[in-house]
Amino acid sequence: MEFIDYYKVLGISKNATADEIKKAYRKLARKLHPDINPNDKEAQVKFQQLNEANEVLSNPEKRKKYDKYGKDWENGEEYEKYKQQRQHSNASQQQSYSSNDFSGEDFSDYFSSMFGNQGGGNRRSQVKYRGQDIQAQLQIDIKEAYSTHKKEFTVNGKSIRITVPAGIEDQQTIKISGYGGPGTNKGPNGDLYITFSILNTTTFKRVGNDLFFTQDLDLYTAVLGGEITISDFNQAKLKLKVAAGIQNGTKVRLKGKGFPVYKKDGQFGDLYVTYNIAIPTNLSEKEIELFKDLAKATKN
Repeated sequence: MEFIDYYKVLGISKNATADEIKKAYRKLARKLHPDINPNDKEAQVKFQQLNEANEVLSNPEKRKKYDKYGKDWENGEEYEKYKQQRQHSNASQQQSYSSNDFSGEDFSDYFSSMFGNQGGGNRRSQVKYRGQDIQAQLQIDIKEAYSTHKKEFTVNGKSIRITVPAGIEDQQTIKISGYGGPGTNKGPNGDLYITFSILNTTTFKRVGNDLFFTQDLDLYTAVLGGEITISDFNQAKLKLKVAAGIQNGTKVRLKGKGFPVYKKDGQFGDLYVTYNIAIPTNLSEKEIELFKDLAKATKN
């Protein structure tokens, strides 16, 4: 298997922190994502390598093994067990070996000779290895996240169609079993982990399952009271009664008119409407005189 320098793939140093790894991955994932490069085979290969690099280096245990064993990091534990067995066997024959007896040998070469040149070839071919897990990012609009829908995208050159449940949250990760890297020697495939990035193109602000919206209110309605019509997130018309003398910044709660609750059909958060009283501008001379009269009347 050709060695891939995961640090080089991510463009980071071997001393990179977890945050640096995360930032480097996200930056390159946006650039190399198959949805952005649908017909670029080279970009798809690089994207696959990018996911492999992130899957290993973002996991402290896997990164430790990779730093020690390189491309054969997944088989490092077998190597250590074999080394211990050999040391124990030698010790039983009253031969002394230090813990560094094998340090002068390259792990990859030693592993190959251990299973390939000492009658162990069949043993290695019988060992089933699980495929690597793959990390992927998928960006959708908040309007798509409002309802359950099908989504098709490409990972490692493979087209995948999934159902995205309504209420999916920004940076939420879901697992698709068996859609990761292929197993070795008929071992099981790894899993695919998809992290969603929700793009908000609306005037609503989402916090969990609740939605927040600012509604302008003219001065006359604020003073005298009345009725207004607004649209909820789903463009349904809602009539609201406004009490006379309502104050700027007053917040009204509309129960059950918020965002769908993830994987709970029929359940929704709440919608909070905050009133912003708009002061009239470009008044006519008559309107100015009326306001002056009103001001005098309130002082008397």
